[in-house]
Amino acid sequence: MASNENPGSESNNNGGAASSSSTSKDGETPTQIQPFRMPTIEEVRAQDVWNNCAVRSVASGVMGGGLGLFMGLFLGALDNPIMQDEMTGRQQFIYTAKQMGRRSWSSCKTFAIMGLVFSAAECVTEKARAKHDTTNTVVAGCVTGGTMSAKGWK
Repeated sequence: MASNENPGSESNNNGGAASSSSTSKDGETPTQIQPFRMPTIEEVRAQDVWNNCAVRSVASGVMGGGLGLFMGLFLGALDNPIMQDEMTGRQQFIYTAKQMGRRSWSSCKTFAIMGLVFSAAECVTEKARAKHDTTNTVVAGCVTGGTMSAKGWK
């Protein structure tokens, strides 16, 4: 028995020739490296707008405000009233709704200011140093922390 093939299996795979060609990668084309594509005018303009420190800061402030709003809603719902045993269900609902509103507005303002100050400080530092590295982020974090603590924000 010199062959490793089973004599009864020759009729199923046509002697092995057809099965080896069906599993080969002759039909696939190799992946080609795409040539460098220059950005369009619209892409350059959009990048210029986003590189503006004022636009970047306002966008960060708006996104931070949205994050603070949702966090305040979530965390405000977790507050329990002090006199929970003496309050009716309706009073507890009204108290919780007011707490959620207060907490969400407070968190919204705080996160909006934090996002605005951090983004503005990072952008101005990056433009002044003409470098994009972690030092800009550290400086922006220090400026933001100092600003938040100077005003007495929580």
